[in-house]
Amino acid sequence: MRQYYAIGPRETAAMNTAELRENFLLENLFVAGDIQLVYTHYDRMMVGGVVPTAAPIALPNPANLKADFFLQRRELGILNIGAAGTVTVDGTAYELGRQDCLYVGRGAREVVFASLESATPAKFYLLSTPAHASCPTTRLTQAEATPVTMGALETANQRTIYKYIYSEGIQSCQLVMGLTQLHAGSVWNTMPAHTHDRRMEAYLYFDLPEGQRVLHLMGQPQETRHLWVGEGQAILSPPWSIHSGCGTAGYTFIWGMGGENQEYTDMDPAPIAELR
Repeated sequence: MRQYYAIGPRETAAMNTAELRENFLLENLFVAGDIQLVYTHYDRMMVGGVVPTAAPIALPNPANLKADFFLQRRELGILNIGAAGTVTVDGTAYELGRQDCLYVGRGAREVVFASLESATPAKFYLLSTPAHASCPTTRLTQAEATPVTMGALETANQRTIYKYIYSEGIQSCQLVMGLTQLHAGSVWNTMPAHTHDRRMEAYLYFDLPEGQRVLHLMGQPQETRHLWVGEGQAILSPPWSIHSGCGTAGYTFIWGMGGENQEYTDMDPAPIAELR
C-alpha cells in the first residue's frame, strides 16, 4: 500500500511539475483484476480502486493499519464508475450499477467486490476514513440521490451535483462523498474556488474522452499551481489548497472529504479576481 505524507504550502510552492505529480496525483488506481490502495496522511484518508474481472476481490487488511480487519476502526465509501457489479458485506450482497454508491460502516469484517460480467467489469472507487462510531451499511443509487444543478452555460460551469454520503443523506461518522457531472458545453468545475480549512478532499476525474485532460488547479489562492489529469486519476487536496479544474472536453468527477465536520457548505471562498 502506497503512502502519501502531508505537505504544507511552503514546500509545495518550491516544487516543480514532477514533484507536484509525485506528491498529489494518484495515476494508477484502476488495474484490471486487482485492488489498489493509497494511505494518505491528510486526515488519514485512504483512496483506492478495484476492478474485479474473472474472480471476486476481497478487501485486504494491510499490515500497516495494525488492525484485526480493515474496517475495525474505519468506514468505507464505494462508488461504481464502471459496469454493474456487486459488493458483498459480511454475506449480504449489494448490486451497484454505474454511479451507484454503497457506504460500509465501522465493524464490517468482510467486503468482497465482483463484476456481473468479467468482459465489462465494474470499477469501484474507494474512500475510507477513520471512524469512531458505527453507522449502518447503506446503498444509494444515483436515481435516489437528490440532484442539485449549479452554475451557468455563460460561465461554462453548469453542472449537476449528486450528494450520497453527507449529513442529509447516507449517515457516516465523518466521510462525505458525492459526484458532479458537467452539462454539455461546460468545462469548469468548482468555480469560484475555495478551501476547506477543516477537512481535506480527494477528486477523481473520469468519463474523459480518449486523449483529453483536465487542468486541475491547486495551491493557496495567491500561490496557485496546476496539474494535468487523465482518465481515472485522482488528486489529493490538502485543507489549505483550492481544488478546481477545467477540461479540454466534458468529464465527471467524484469528490470526497474527511475531517472535522460533514457540512457541505463549510468552505472559505477564494474570489476569482483575487486568484494568483
